[in-house]
Amino acid sequence: MSTTSRIVLVAVIAGLLGVVAGIAINGPGPLLGPALRTELGQRVLQRAVAVHAPPTPAGLVVAARGERMPPLALADLDGRPVALPKAFAGRPILINFWASWCGPCIKEMPELDRYAAETGPNGAQVVGIALDRPDDVRAFLQHTPVAYPILIDVPGPRDSSVQLGNPKGVLPYTALIGADGRLLKQKIGPFAPGEIEAWVRP
Repeated sequence: MSTTSRIVLVAVIAGLLGVVAGIAINGPGPLLGPALRTELGQRVLQRAVAVHAPPTPAGLVVAARGERMPPLALADLDGRPVALPKAFAGRPILINFWASWCGPCIKEMPELDRYAAETGPNGAQVVGIALDRPDDVRAFLQHTPVAYPILIDVPGPRDSSVQLGNPKGVLPYTALIGADGRLLKQKIGPFAPGEIEAWVRP
């Protein structure tokens, strides 16, 4: 590869990382927002985020699209263990990773709650996984309750979001798991109003 080609490649990578950093700090903005909500936009964004992701910890199983998700054993807010995807076998699962300190996460929660209420027993089961301290999550849900199940995980390089394809721990992050337990889709960033139904459809 020539020196000029290397410079161009480095510039492109730096530009992509700049876009990702800008989105993480400021949101996608009016021009990029619609493009990043498309499936192609999400795949490009996920690849850009993964460029400088830390190496996968030894022995950690990370699902790729189309693969079965690794079994997860997490606690609910009362400390009871919940096994995913087993607890919702036979249904698609929309797993949303969030934290009480994450502004975009909080902003999208009413939309997730609306979808969970309207989809009924035949639609995708919404499950929130808080990468946060249990006491902070309980306090947050006292003033902003949701009807869908909330589980707790410890954020870090081995957390459940990493196992579902989120190596940088970006929040909010959502994974769609098929009724057969396979990872179907991933989304970085919050859902816009009315977006979930189309995103969940095959």
